Amino acid sequence: MDLSAIVADIAAEMADAPDRGKPADYIPALAGIDPRRFGIAIVEADGQCHLAGDAEESFSIQSISKVFALTLALGAVGDQLWRRVGREPSGTAFNSIVQLETESGIPRNPFINAGAIVVADMLLGGYEPREAIGEMLRFVRALAGEEDIVIDAAVAQAEMETGHRNHALAHYMRAFGNLHHPVERVLGVYFHFCALAMNCRQLALAGRYLMARGLHPGTGRSVVSPQRARRINALMMSCGHYDGSGEFAFRVGLPGKSGVGGGILAIVPGRASIAVWSPGLNARGNSQLGTLALERLVQRTGWSVFDPQAD
Repeated sequence: MDLSAIVADIAAEMADAPDRGKPADYIPALAGIDPRRFGIAIVEADGQCHLAGDAEESFSIQSISKVFALTLALGAVGDQLWRRVGREPSGTAFNSIVQLETESGIPRNPFINAGAIVVADMLLGGYEPREAIGEMLRFVRALAGEEDIVIDAAVAQAEMETGHRNHALAHYMRAFGNLHHPVERVLGVYFHFCALAMNCRQLALAGRYLMARGLHPGTGRSVVSPQRARRINALMMSCGHYDGSGEFAFRVGLPGKSGVGGGILAIVPGRASIAVWSPGLNARGNSQLGTLALERLVQRTGWSVFDPQAD
């Protein structure tokens, strides 16, 4: 199987795709990004890397950062995390407040905004916000093996100024006692996590531990236990695309996590870590072309957790 030819073909097809979605317009720094952009990167288990399109162009990974934050939080507090965050699909939009009232301020899962805000609260612990943010940056750089990954301060500031729904979610959970630190400090951490800027190659490299049973393929060191890696993948499959998670599982059949910056991280356990990016979103806030590209990739490779023997 010639993966380099496959990704080149997919990138060419995406260049001609008529329906490109619409970039997120409620975050000013994302609204003006050219919807013609598309990048794809695949890193195989043996380290081979296949790139096409704008795979080296940096973008705001937004909610994909929730995967790395969850990994860090599980390392910090262990399974106690699940006392404050659920593990079920929400069936609602990523920034919905509806379920919090009926479920006593416990978010459905760590990949919706409310859940990720609680995770940020856990990571804040006894640290200053800048220390928690610095720890995340060091972690992602170590996963990717690259030091030039940064946090886009302009994106973080724009989110602080426009993220009124996230402020409401945080205050609501604080009222239920499920946020232990002041709202502004927690949101400062959360928004900076979302403002991580990476390119497709770096993102695919950072996701390798999830296809390698929790090991960092570059160093051989354990990032998480095999059981936790499996469970993070399970949550990505069931909850990684908000109220479009079932559709993504149906069409793609891989654990994946999207972000409103237009990126998607997808995992083929034992085989590959994949990152795609195109800023135009569909109605559910997931990359229009990114989803289409992954669907075509699995059609051509046979990769799916539902058909693990496909070659």
